[in-house]
Amino acid sequence: MYRKKAEELIRWKNDPYRKPLLIYGGRQVGKTYLVRDIFAKENYQKVLYIDLAEDASARRFIKNHVNAGEIIQYLSIQKNTIIDSDTLLIFDEIQECMPLITALKYFCQDYREIPVIATGSMVRIRLKQIEDGAIRKDPEIQEDTVFLFPVGKVDEIDLYPMTFSEFLFVRNTAFYNFLQTSWKERKEINQEYHDLGMKYFFEYMLIGGMPEAVDIFIQTGSYQRALMTLRNIYSNYLNDMSLYQISSESLLRTRRVYENVYAQLSKENKNFKISLIEKGKRFRDYYNPLDWLREARVIYPSYQLKEHVTLPLKEDEESLFRIYLADCGLFCLQSGISPQIFLENNLANNTLSGIFFENYVADELAAHGIKLFCWKGKTSSELEFIIEHNGEIIPVDAKKNKGSLSSLNKYRENNAYGMSVKISQNHYGYSEQNHLLTIPYYYVSFWLDELTESSEQQS
Repeated sequence: MYRKKAEELIRWKNDPYRKPLLIYGGRQVGKTYLVRDIFAKENYQKVLYIDLAEDASARRFIKNHVNAGEIIQYLSIQKNTIIDSDTLLIFDEIQECMPLITALKYFCQDYREIPVIATGSMVRIRLKQIEDGAIRKDPEIQEDTVFLFPVGKVDEIDLYPMTFSEFLFVRNTAFYNFLQTSWKERKEINQEYHDLGMKYFFEYMLIGGMPEAVDIFIQTGSYQRALMTLRNIYSNYLNDMSLYQISSESLLRTRRVYENVYAQLSKENKNFKISLIEKGKRFRDYYNPLDWLREARVIYPSYQLKEHVTLPLKEDEESLFRIYLADCGLFCLQSGISPQIFLENNLANNTLSGIFFENYVADELAAHGIKLFCWKGKTSSELEFIIEHNGEIIPVDAKKNKGSLSSLNKYRENNAYGMSVKISQNHYGYSEQNHLLTIPYYYVSFWLDELTESSEQQS
């Protein structure tokens, strides 16, 4: 299973100033698979994998001994192995053993030659609960200890569900290579290839980027089996909420938000409205549930900018916002839409709502580390996304087909602009007269790869 983040892990491995690595990500986005089954197998002969949710003895020991030397000695004896610079240490499910994060400081200071990777899905939730004083005494910790995050002593990577380009790589590697080359050469491909690109894109919209669902589909070719896997993942997300919540009231509200993302985006006004979930409640009543879902990488908020846009892009306390589900497959599942609409969709029979395309673009932007903003003009004009890139503002119009440029023109009346982007089902093209780049949906991952790489080079 191809994951682009594997390239980042290789750069980490070869970095002479490498520190212990923390990998964050939502549930079931493939953190363990990426580290253990892709990166470790291809780059290390000796790997020691510790699942801190399952290995109770290792978990208890680490909670009471944050000294890196003691942890290394204990694991060497417990696992009957020598741990040295040739051994990759993998600690999984670290939210079950938060003192390990403190111990990473000492791995960095005293044993930097030993490569260490720690992964977890609810780490940010646990960190926030510790910060807020919401976590009470851990029965496995023998003495009172102070949790300290090792600021400056760890490297960090965020992992998201598979992007469309990652899906395409495992679906049809030859076509992936063709599209990647065509994008680099800024080519408009012929109609047959364009139709094939859109066919794979609609498959991805239906199945999404959860690695388990993608793997089931690639191995069996069965949409039904992939969707059954997605239903299980959707249910697991709901179950996870009960494990990491402070109160039953907060749990109930978190589930209400999660289960209402599609309904909120289906409104004419797509901004999130608490009154549609629970009458008589205000934003402060739902602040913690929304924050929980955001920190858990279950939803992505997009904050509304008004009229004149300035840098840096930022939300204020009164910002309106809309929310997207962090996987387009889960979004389609929540909508209850028939899979046939995706599998039979074409330009001549385009009945699919635009919010499916909008959620897809939001997921791609988030997966590339781009914070989400939308724009609202004085009238009904709006743009789905506003991107900040190397000191420039890029307005992005995401439509299911050609559409009009009225909102983009309204935006330009109030803002200085260079290039603007329209994402649609149309062919690739660039209008010098309008400074408008048209990107078909199958090119979005390649475009964003290019944007983020150029940002990193400038940094």
